[in-house]
Amino acid sequence: MNQSINSLYRKYRPTKFSEIVGQQHIVKTLQNQIKNDSVNHAYLFYGTRGTGKTTIAKILARSLAEPTDIFELDAASYNSVDNVREIIEKTKYPPSFSKYKVYIIDEVHMFSGAAFNAFLKTLEEPPSHIIFILCTTEPHKLPQTILSRVLRFDFRPISNIELEKHLAGILKKEGIEYEDSAIKMIINEGRGSVRDSLSLAESVLAFDKKVTQVNVEQVLGKVNSGTIQALIKSVLEKNIDQTMKTTEQILSGGNNVISILQDVLREIKSEFIKTKNNELVKIYKIFADIEMNLKTSVDPKTMFEGACLIAIAG
Repeated sequence: MNQSINSLYRKYRPTKFSEIVGQQHIVKTLQNQIKNDSVNHAYLFYGTRGTGKTTIAKILARSLAEPTDIFELDAASYNSVDNVREIIEKTKYPPSFSKYKVYIIDEVHMFSGAAFNAFLKTLEEPPSHIIFILCTTEPHKLPQTILSRVLRFDFRPISNIELEKHLAGILKKEGIEYEDSAIKMIINEGRGSVRDSLSLAESVLAFDKKVTQVNVEQVLGKVNSGTIQALIKSVLEKNIDQTMKTTEQILSGGNNVISILQDVLREIKSEFIKTKNNELVKIYKIFADIEMNLKTSVDPKTMFEGACLIAIAG
């Protein structure tokens, strides 16, 4: 069992299209383009972090060119007009061993205005041997002139079901014991990101050698799910004393109130699915309504306590 020497994300990062988790709408389109020799001269991969943009960019690049003809740039640090002019100058030369030279530009939204203007000229009349793969989490920051000249792919957050299966498969290969409830907690926290989910799993393994719900709660600073259930039960029963006692128990641990609220919302949703109790819908709305305000509140604990009291009164 090798849990700590290699990063799980690096070790299990896909190297071919068949290993990609999710994004099948993108994978199928790219595979068809390669098969039919109809690849575009410029792509834009956009979506939240950890959804496979750079991974698929690398797989696509390797499908089209030898490593010596693949160039990876990070626009966060390589974003000036002089940097782009350097790229443009190099694109004039044919590939060394391949049909194409492929440029992967990560965080492309970080280009300066002048850099985008210089880059646009190459996008308008690209050399036939050049392919650009632009990756970004913020496509709205790209000029429309750039957006209109690329083939855009929207990388969606990976579904919980796909991520749970993926993480469980990795842990089995590594010979690591795990609980299904712990996997679900990790995936919920990962919010559709393969990278974030695997990074969290690594943090749990650094804490202990088993991926259990208790260990995940410890690493995340989460409130025990049983305590969250007790809070919801006391609110439903309109038991003010017990609600305040449980709220104090939850908040006294120093945990992030927004994270606590999200756990409460998930538990209410889960309970409603099981019981179909309409009172839970009303409670859910009360807690959901304070979520945005919590992020800017100077006293989120008091706001959370207030939501509990409003839910009882309602």
